Amino acid sequence: MNSTTKKTHLRIVPHLDTSPNSLVFDIIERDLFDDTVIKIGRFTDRFYNLDRITFKSKVVSRGHAEIFLQNDQFYIRDTKSSSGTFVNRARLSPPNQESKPHLLHHGDVIQLGVDYQGGIEEIYRCVKMRIEINQTPTSQTGSSYCLNSFKTLRNLAAVADEVDECCICLYAIAPFQALFVAPCSHTFHFKCSYPLLSNYPGFTCPLCRSYADLNANVAIDTEDVIQMLRSQPSSSSSPPTTRDFPTTTLIKVDNLHVQLDDLILSDDL
Repeated sequence: MNSTTKKTHLRIVPHLDTSPNSLVFDIIERDLFDDTVIKIGRFTDRFYNLDRITFKSKVVSRGHAEIFLQNDQFYIRDTKSSSGTFVNRARLSPPNQESKPHLLHHGDVIQLGVDYQGGIEEIYRCVKMRIEINQTPTSQTGSSYCLNSFKTLRNLAAVADEVDECCICLYAIAPFQALFVAPCSHTFHFKCSYPLLSNYPGFTCPLCRSYADLNANVAIDTEDVIQMLRSQPSSSSSPPTTRDFPTTTLIKVDNLHVQLDDLILSDDL
């Protein structure tokens, strides 16, 4: 393979809609070169293959579909699946018939199959995923928005003329409130964001629609955090210290067990 050959980054994340029964899977990332083909199907006990993406769902056929890169553009094709491949809710072909290549765009939602028996058990749920092309996760970009939001949250009690609002209820975010801070740094009242955790550990921000794995590793050294904060110009005359943390209760989501009615979500899912 020529080292100068252009590669395109593909990121596949779960698409969490209003249904509490969405199938949550690990984020999938691939660097593809032109004419690369990735086959999509049901999980088997065969060895791991970078050219194959599998899901533990009985509504997904063993050879369900394939995504390929051609002329720097992504395409998807249904490969004679029985339960269908959908792009933005449109089915690509009838059952057991191969479809024509369908051009994919950043943000498209792909669905493999349909829920069986109501999709109550995870193994009978369809797979819904969102396509991200040439996107770098926010956690790797270290965007100025995320860093500035982190600083603002730390100094929330001292801010008198700048008050953020929870985009869910539109009331102010204030000291002495339980808050939920998403990995994209958008902040909500924990009470408001609680229903959004029905697909834990998968989470989709209701504001920017970015997906996050709430079970992702949180191990980071203090020195690394300080370096991240120093990489952005500070709006205050002195850097924040641990004394600047407000008395607001911050809810830690890692290892959180959330109970919604009769549904218990835990790390064992």
